[in-house]
Order: sequence, then structure tokens, then C-alpha cells
Amino acid sequence: MSDHDSRVQAIAAQVRERVAAGTPVHIDKGGVHHVVPIPGDPRFRSGKLDTSALRHILHVDPVARRCVAEPGVSFRDVVRATLPLGLVPTVVPELEGITLGGAVAGCAVESMSFRLGGFFDSVESLELVTGTGEILELSPTREPDLFHMVHGSYGTLGVVTRLEFRLVPAKPFVKLSYLRFRDFPAFHAALRQHCEAGEVDFIDGIVHAPDHLTLCLGEFVDDAPYLSNYRWLNIFYKSTRERARDYLSTEDYFFRYDTECHWLTRTVPGLEHKAVRFLLGKAVLGSTNLIRWSGRLAPLLGKLKRRPDVVVDLFIPDRRFADFYAWYSAGPQFYPLWVIPYRMPAIYPWVSDAHARRMADTLLIDCAIYGMPNSEPERDWSAVFEAETFAHDGVKTLISRNHYDRERFFQIYDEPRYAAAKARLDPHALFHKGVFDKLHRVE
Repeated sequence: MSDHDSRVQAIAAQVRERVAAGTPVHIDKGGVHHVVPIPGDPRFRSGKLDTSALRHILHVDPVARRCVAEPGVSFRDVVRATLPLGLVPTVVPELEGITLGGAVAGCAVESMSFRLGGFFDSVESLELVTGTGEILELSPTREPDLFHMVHGSYGTLGVVTRLEFRLVPAKPFVKLSYLRFRDFPAFHAALRQHCEAGEVDFIDGIVHAPDHLTLCLGEFVDDAPYLSNYRWLNIFYKSTRERARDYLSTEDYFFRYDTECHWLTRTVPGLEHKAVRFLLGKAVLGSTNLIRWSGRLAPLLGKLKRRPDVVVDLFIPDRRFADFYAWYSAGPQFYPLWVIPYRMPAIYPWVSDAHARRMADTLLIDCAIYGMPNSEPERDWSAVFEAETFAHDGVKTLISRNHYDRERFFQIYDEPRYAAAKARLDPHALFHKGVFDKLHRVE
């Protein structure tokens, strides 16, 4: 912990120097950024605050089921540290390189979220360096208003430097069972039934086509009769269309989408073919490689494409999911559509009271749309999805292009609570003017 304290003091000193110089910054954690690359992204026009040293797991308590770690630690490293102890985080995002800090800032969920909520719901305390260089301890009982507003703030309130979060029991393997449906009502009814029953450890779904909907149910198990591998030649999401059950190691299950970076490899001609994958192997496959290549190619793609492909997660209240799906299946019709049920313990404080009343549900359905072409001259699907999410009382992640004007944005997000947190934590706007200004990304 003394080494950790030294790293934090160094970051606090960087912050004070920047404040004195009057130069705004963005947090540079090192590695790749898990946001959709946009040419000339305004987020990176400010100076860098180097936090790349914060990459250490500080303590794992297998009895209390707690982990203390720095924000630059990836979930892959956390799983490799805790799984041998029979424990894992309550939520493990599907890409290996996603970090603990990124999961807090960006509201990470996954297939245990139907029962355990988002990753932030497992966080019991945060250490934060503010925009004045002050070091604070925040928790649900210690300055709770500030604690909750750090969630989903996308690095605009301060630098998270340490997290303590809960772990849950796990086993070495995951057994997967796939239930297939020919129509949406039956699929949705089964999704709800299994979420309510809670008899499995993992629930998500993949809509391959309007008449081919797969509900994926997973359970931790001690033994497996065989193990499938989707880390190189084989493609996980395609297997859910063909198999009735499957077995993966627990680590491979958590990162089952990493090799493709979901299914974005299909946007590159030939990359789904085994011969091409055999030759290119790990030089191209995997989320870190694919995101890095996407970032490098973004300026060129910006010239070749009318606008970037759609990559976005839309969180629709379950009570409006059937309405949204009816619109989706008649309009965009982009498949596969990944569906993740996500139950919040309560609607988060950063959601405005008015929009919370519109949502009127703590079970959300994350509709993940990855790699949809967006070159039609008459409409920008990114803007259409944003508008339809609001029309169906939902919220969307802000990792992609965001079209909201300020009025609509703050109909969804709570401006007074955010402004109060900003005034307390970053009064000099060192970490950008605010979350709306930072993430209004339409280029």
C-alpha cells in the first residue's frame, strides 16, 4: 500500500501542476480506449494526465470475498488472480482489456447482471484524486452523493485511484444450454421466466434472425466432458446458432467475445474464414489488436465511409422491450443482436427524476448493436437509435457517437446532481467542462 500511496501522490502532484498552469487534461490510462474511434475525437485535444502506473492488484481477501485494486487493472488480470481462489467479480465485461476504472466510468454489465446488477453495484469504496489534487475516500456511506455520481461520469469528475469491490463464488467451468425460439414473444417470455427464477448463473441471448432467437443459459460446474475453444479459429456467436449445449473454461466463457471484439471481424473481408484466421492468428484477432487497428485506420475509414458503423448499447426497460423489438425487427433488422438482461438495485442517481419515472422499471434489456453499416444518405442510424431509445424510455451508453442537444441530454441525465458533484470535485474544469461537452461526438 505504501507503493500505491506513492503512485497516488504523484498523480495528485500532476493535477496540482496542471491546475496551476491552467491547462485541461484527459486521463491517459495507457493501452487502448474502449470507445468507438472517431477521427479528430475532441476528447483527446487536451493534455494527458498519465495514470498508467495504476495497474496493481493490492489485496484479495478470499474469506470476506473482497478485492482491492487500482483502476488500470484489466478484468483478465483480476479473473486470473481470483479464479484459482474460487472467486470472480460480480460482473466481468466481455473484452479482456476493459479495466476496473473503465467499468466504473462506462457502466459495465454482462450476463450475470440479470441478478447481480452492473459492476459498479459491487463497488464498496473508491479512492479519488479530485481536480484540485485532493485525495478523497468515497463510499455509499461516506459522501454517497459524490460516490454515486462518479459512476457513468466518463472521467469528467476526477481520477479513480483505488477500488474495493465484492467477489462471488465461481467454479472452473461453465456449462451452456441454448434454447431456440421462432418468435419474439416466446423468447421474451422465457427470458423473463429465467430471470425471475434465478436458477442459473448467466443469462443472455442472441437474435440471429427474426425467426431464430437463442436464449443462452450458463451454470458454473466443477467438471466438463469437453471444452470448446473460441480463441482463434472458431467463432463463439456462430456456435450459439448451431449447438444445443457447450462447455467452456470459466475464463474463456467470460471473454468469449474477445477474439472477434464481439463480431466486428466480419466487417473485414475474409477474417471469418479459418484459413485466413490461421495465417493471421493473434497478430490481428482479439479486442486489443482490433481496437488498436481500428484507431489507426479511423482517419482513412473516415474518408472512405459516409460515417462510422454503429457500435452502441441501448438499455430498454423490460416493460418496453417488446415495443422496441417490434420497431427494430421492422426497421434496422441488423443481426446478430446481443441481448443482456440487467437488473439495477435501484435506478441510479445520475438518471434524472423525470426520466426515472419514464423508465419505471429496474430490469433493463441491453440491446447491443455492433458493426451495423451506417452509410445510407437519407438517415444516420446512430441518431435514429438514440431517438428511439428515448422514445422507448431507455438510456444508451455514451461510448459511441452522441447526437443529443443539451436540453435532451439533461432530460435523461440529472444536471443539478452532476453540477453539484462537478463543483465539489472539479471546480476548475480540469477534466473537461462536463460530461455532455466531452461526449457530444458526432463527427
